[in-house]
Formats: sequence, C-alpha cells, structure tokens
Amino acid sequence: MLQPARKILTNVFISAEGNKLKLVDIIFDDRIKQVVPLLNSQTEWSEISNKEKLKAFIEKLPPISQYRNSKIYDGNFLFLMPGAIDPHVHFNTPGFEFRDDFKHASTAAAYGGVTTVIDMPCTSIPPVTSVENLNIKLSALEGKSLVDYCLWGGISGNDFDEQKDLKMQVDELVKAGVAGFKTYLISGMDSFRDLTPERLLIAAEYVKELNKPIAVHAEDKNRINTRSQKLIANGETGWKAFVKARDSEAEARAISTLIEIASKCDCRFHIVHLSSKAGLELIRKAKAEALKFSTETCPHYLAFTQNDFNDKIISNYLKTSPPVKTDVDKKALWEGLRDGTISFVTTDHAGCNPAVEKSSKNFWEVYSGIPGVEHRVPFLLSEGFLKGRLTLEQTVKLLSTNASEYFGIVDKGSLDVGKDADFALINMWSSEKIKSNNMHSKGKYTPFEGREFSAIVEQTFLRGRVIMDRRNELEEQVCFGEYIKI
Repeated sequence: MLQPARKILTNVFISAEGNKLKLVDIIFDDRIKQVVPLLNSQTEWSEISNKEKLKAFIEKLPPISQYRNSKIYDGNFLFLMPGAIDPHVHFNTPGFEFRDDFKHASTAAAYGGVTTVIDMPCTSIPPVTSVENLNIKLSALEGKSLVDYCLWGGISGNDFDEQKDLKMQVDELVKAGVAGFKTYLISGMDSFRDLTPERLLIAAEYVKELNKPIAVHAEDKNRINTRSQKLIANGETGWKAFVKARDSEAEARAISTLIEIASKCDCRFHIVHLSSKAGLELIRKAKAEALKFSTETCPHYLAFTQNDFNDKIISNYLKTSPPVKTDVDKKALWEGLRDGTISFVTTDHAGCNPAVEKSSKNFWEVYSGIPGVEHRVPFLLSEGFLKGRLTLEQTVKLLSTNASEYFGIVDKGSLDVGKDADFALINMWSSEKIKSNNMHSKGKYTPFEGREFSAIVEQTFLRGRVIMDRRNELEEQVCFGEYIKI
C-alpha cells in the first residue's frame, strides 16, 4: 500500500496558552506527523498585532531550514488553527434542497475554515429518527460534501404518535454513530413535531443509558402560542410582535422545564442556540448543581439586538427562532463564553431562497434562519479575540477543540501529532467586508451584510488536502468529505 506523500506547511503561528503563539512548521500527510518549533520561546500577540510589528518580527528571524523531497506550503507567517467544527447546521439534503444543499453549504463551510459539521436530523426527508432513515440520508450525501460530517439523530413527536419502538430506534442510531439526539419543545415542522415534557422524560430515560446528549430547542410552547395567537388576532404583523411572542421568558421557562426533567433523569441535556441572559443564568445554576447541562450560542446573538430589526435592509434576514434579544443579553452571552458556561459557538446554519422566503412584509411569514457557516470563524476571531473579549486560546477552543472533546470526535479539534491534518490558515492582519454575493451557500443573504471582519480564512485543509484557497487555483476540489461515526 502506498504511503501518503509528506507535506510541510511552513512559517505559521499556532495558539499557545492565553494570547501567546508559537511559530512552527507542520509536517503532515493525511495526519499531523510533527510540529516543529522554529523559535525557543513563545510570542505574545501584542508583539505581532499589526502589519508593521509582524514585518519587524520576521526581519529579526534566524535563517529558516530548507526541506527537500516534500510538498511545501508557505504559511507566510499567518495564523493556523485546527479545522473548525460546527456542531449545529441544517444542510437540508435530502428533502429541502430548494433552501440549501450539502454541496453548496459544505463549500461555504470550507470557505469559513470549517472542516467538520454535525448536521441536524429534522431538515431532511425522511428525518433521521431511525437507522433506515439514516441510511437514506447517508446514501444521498455520498460524494456531495467538501468537508467531513457527523449526524445528529432525532426524536420527534411523530415517533410517539406513530407508536414507534423508540428504545430500539435510539439504540440502533447510537450504534450507527450519531452524535446525539435533537428534540424540540416547540416545532413548526409537521415532519418533526415537538415533544411534551412528559414525552421528553421518556426519551431521556432511553438516551441516558447510552451517554449521548439530547439537544433541545428550548422555548416554551404554551407561552409562545398563546401570545402569538393574541398578537395575530390583533393584526400585529411586524417584527415587534414576533419578538414579543418569543421573548426571554419563553426561553427561561423551557430551560426550567428541562432542569426539572434532568432532576428526575440523569441525562445529558444540551441547549441549542442560547439567546438570553435569563436562560444563561439558569444553565449556570444547573451546572453548579451538578446537572449534566451544556449550551451553545451563535454569532447573531453575539452581534445583534432587536434594535437591528429597525434596519429594513437586514430585518428579514436577521429573523431566527429564538430571535435575538437585548444588549444586556448580548453582553451576558459574551461573558458566558469567557467563563466557560457556554461550550462552543455554532451557527444553526439554515439558509433559504431569500427572494421567496425572506421577502414577506408579514414578519410571521418570513422564514426563520440564517446561512452562517461561512462567517463564524472570522466573526469570532475578529469580534472575540481581536477586540479583547476572548483570548486566542479560548477562541480556538470555542471554534474547534471543545466540540471535538464534547462529542468525542477523536481525530479532530487540535494540532496534536496523530490528529487529522485539518487546518484553517487565517490572516489576522487584514480585514474583509462581508458581501452576500460572495457567499458560497445556496441562499446568498446575511444580516452581516456590509460589516467588516478583521480576519480572513485564506486556506482550508481537510485530511492534508487543500479544499479551499482564496489566492490560488486549487490543486483539486473534490467532495471527499466522509461520514464520521462517533
């Protein structure tokens, strides 16, 4: 059997502790073989934080060793992080490709420095609630992804209504390698209905034995439906009515319900797309009481508030469920990232055709979703690390390492020897203005339109192969992304 050719990525900075970096060469084939330090000491970010400082730093370096008989990639003294992992995406294949599909969305992921995604079970037809349905999805994804992918399994109200053998379905999906199980306390999908608290407790009893997380869309159904019906009956069709119905209290009540369930059942609960300070404080309390709670948030909750709905250019594009909240909530979420209460930043990538589904003047009818997988890495480096809200070490963990550890994706998430050679090469000395017409997902729209990020993903490697290069023509761009069993 032929051995993979040796490759070398030279002159790159990698994260050390805090805001320190190490200048290294990376020797790899499909996996990392060696990380070669080029200096005896680490470098503080403040020493190289602008172009002038970086140039002066490079001019003082000793001669760099030359390599032979290897494929050389010049890292040009840019920042290298492990390929990012996005644990919450809706890439919609099969069944909802009119909104997005794995080919387009995985290309967007590669342009965003993402090398692994975990795709949700609900926006597939059929939904991934059984091994039979999982196999249909895997067949549909073959040869369609530029990046590696894991899959969430799902547990829906439909399973209960149709009296499925839920325990058997859960057991079989775990054996097939799913990351965990997605559920809703409120759902707008006929093909994947929500669970009552009583049904969720039954599901949790099955899942806890298998040590997989249950990811929950946590908003209180009764509160939202009661308020929505009243607002609609009063003829309120603007964004203010929508956010009034889906307020912070709706999220807090749902999380309180989950805490009550968790106190009866020792199951891992993961709250997806956390949007509020009230929800964060409840999760912090649950963790302090040794309940198995974790959570994530998304760039839009860290960047926008409800005041941004007044901007008619992006108002419909910003609609998600749950909606963005207030400045107080936004600041609390950043603090939750800093103190570790929030485990990682995901995108909840969910695109559509904006001309069709983001154009209604009735805000209730506007599709709820943002295609964000391309923007997460530059956003968090720019608005988190470079603006001093997070250390560089924290930022890398929130984008990659924490997810690999939480889900047990053992070959991903770090630049350690033996890991997959998944890299994102990033220029943190230049900036880029976000333009929707440059996006690679199927639906080209974003609430970040016109915003400038001070970080640009220049190259992305998956298992040693370049799958995205902004500056040069690719040596190959083949959809060789693989299903990763967990």
